[in-house]
Amino acid sequence: MAKKRPATTPRKPKVKLTPRDKKTMARLTGLADRVVTAANARRDPYVDIPSRTLSNIHYSPRKRILEMGNNKNRRQLFDLSQAKAYMRTVLVASGCKQLLDQGKTTSLRGLYYMLKHTIDGAKENTFDEQNECDTIIEDVEVLLNSIREELHLYAENRGAMVGNITLRDRGDVIDCSRMGSGGYAIPSIVEPEVIELSRKKCDAKFILHVEKGTVWQRFNEDKFWEKHNCILTHGAGQPPRGVRRMLHRLHNELKLPIYCVLDNDPWGYYIYSVLKQGSINLAFESQRMAVPDAKYLGLRSIDFERCDLSDSVKIALNDNDKKRAKQIAKYPWFEKKRKWQSEIQRMLKNDFKLEVESLISKDISYVTEVYVPERLEAQDWLD
Repeated sequence: MAKKRPATTPRKPKVKLTPRDKKTMARLTGLADRVVTAANARRDPYVDIPSRTLSNIHYSPRKRILEMGNNKNRRQLFDLSQAKAYMRTVLVASGCKQLLDQGKTTSLRGLYYMLKHTIDGAKENTFDEQNECDTIIEDVEVLLNSIREELHLYAENRGAMVGNITLRDRGDVIDCSRMGSGGYAIPSIVEPEVIELSRKKCDAKFILHVEKGTVWQRFNEDKFWEKHNCILTHGAGQPPRGVRRMLHRLHNELKLPIYCVLDNDPWGYYIYSVLKQGSINLAFESQRMAVPDAKYLGLRSIDFERCDLSDSVKIALNDNDKKRAKQIAKYPWFEKKRKWQSEIQRMLKNDFKLEVESLISKDISYVTEVYVPERLEAQDWLD
């Protein structure tokens, strides 16, 4: 009787790396090489991670965006207070290299579970909570000067768009004027290797970005994008990185102006600030996300009287609102702008805030048929 041959594991085809993947892989292997070099030389392995603290962030008046400074924090293996963070840093880098090796992507949650385990001979886990892993991922981004998407990581999709533009998503043709009531869900990864944009495939004249999906739904149902030849987007509140990156690409590659319809409150002002200048926590990404030319279309502090709204739509400012408004007024990109100072001071004097939905008290379609068209026609916005 012939002997059975032992089963062999099928060889996986070698993954072909894109030019961007090759650069990222070189940075990951470079990090590993530095660890090996230090070990062979009997030196303490370390990494110098750019500091993501407020004190290391500055506003560039020339570029009109937030940028990181040069301060760095050293993370050493043989320092008991830093050993866990150092090992987590190397572990996350190793997990990202595994993703590139396999040509796969995963979510932040997926990487957390890939790397979560109990360390041999100890009762210690590599990670106990996902936020511990997420923080290290951001450290690895700035350490390697590689954005999350280049590390093959993505976050949960939030936000949508609809309008007169056709794009390619991983080779599939997406006509955003034929996406129904839900629109095209903006992915977390919208880099050129994934999403292809072409000015020849875009008839839109501008982008209208609204804060919330509920308001976006009103604009979509009323076919605002069709009547005014635009692209309509939302970010489900604070826009995620995919939405901000998409807006950046649409603005810079297709030369489309961006107008923002946000709540008249400190949170709405902050969302506009993040879209326009970038965020403090992600200042290292401002170059590829911030849109300094974005305009704030509304709501405004004068709209209670201008739109003849009823007292029932007022929402009283609380202490946190007032504190946040005063902080925003001191942002260097707002501090010397007289119109923005007047806007914030008027809201504080009113002692109430307004949501975009408050315009529904006038008419279900007042915001789409009257408010926004009038503001656009009069070029009545804040910069």
